[in-house]
Amino acid sequence: MTTSKPADRNAVVPVAGPVRPATRPPDDAAKRSSGERATVRLRGAPVRKHPAEPPRYAPEWLRLREPADAAARARDLLDPLRIRLANLPGRADGLVVHDVGCGTGSMGRWLAPLLDGAQHWVLHDRDPYLLHFAAVAAPRTAADGSRVTVETRRGDLARLTPDALTGAALVTASALLDVLTTEEVGTLAAACATAGCPALLTLSVAGRVDLTPAHPMDAEITEAFNAHQRRTGMLGPDAVDAAAEAFAGHGATVRAHPSPWRLGPGEAELTAQWLRGWVGAAVEQRPELRERADRYLDERLAACAAGELRVVVHHTDLLALCRPTGGAP
Repeated sequence: MTTSKPADRNAVVPVAGPVRPATRPPDDAAKRSSGERATVRLRGAPVRKHPAEPPRYAPEWLRLREPADAAARARDLLDPLRIRLANLPGRADGLVVHDVGCGTGSMGRWLAPLLDGAQHWVLHDRDPYLLHFAAVAAPRTAADGSRVTVETRRGDLARLTPDALTGAALVTASALLDVLTTEEVGTLAAACATAGCPALLTLSVAGRVDLTPAHPMDAEITEAFNAHQRRTGMLGPDAVDAAAEAFAGHGATVRAHPSPWRLGPGEAELTAQWLRGWVGAAVEQRPELRERADRYLDERLAACAAGELRVVVHHTDLLALCRPTGGAP
């Protein structure tokens, strides 16, 4: 991860990916955003005392990784989730799903078409431009053809309260847990437990990377990257265990399943971008590695370009089935 400062930890985050300035949508597109699709409602947050920071993650990076994310997510967790959702009382507007740190909305594009029934997705992120992209690219129909609608809410994960989840059927997030602190994971678990809604939290880094062919520096880069992940209190590779403990402490049933990226010659562009970010984070953590790491990166990029490199980036998906409350789902 190459997040610049801890305060910016509540949007979708690339796994060791490069952080590049996001492109602001053209003014005419921004003006049309609330009317581009009848299912979209863009809702602004109150003005804050200080100007918002510029977007941290380029939509181009999130677009590049989206197919690998979709292929990696653990479908084995969907059946127990569907069973829980099927047992919820019916609602006129269907299932209400909160996507926390939604980025450009890839989680909704993956999950909404896999669930039956009408759905209303509430997209949360602190970046207004990513919210714009998420809203206009949201899916329109569920697995059975039912309608899917969307609204956006700009805000921080730290402000996620049980009240914000009133009526929620599900909370989702992707590539988020590992950039949270123990306190922030606890806040998320408590909010879900109080609201009585399950949480599907995907693609948290597991701290392991397998590269073929192997290289003597693989382990050293991995170790430095993992240390970078844990800087300033972030959980990094410890996130899934911390989240499982937090949700279980509220009485939730927790399931975890591997969700690795498997990158080969067909994903060369993504692999190259991932390599630059992965090695860059390791060098940021251990500057004394720079000279050797530069040579290592050059060798790895050359192998990638030649179609000779394969990478498995290990992640874990977590499903927490919180105890239903006596009130609304």
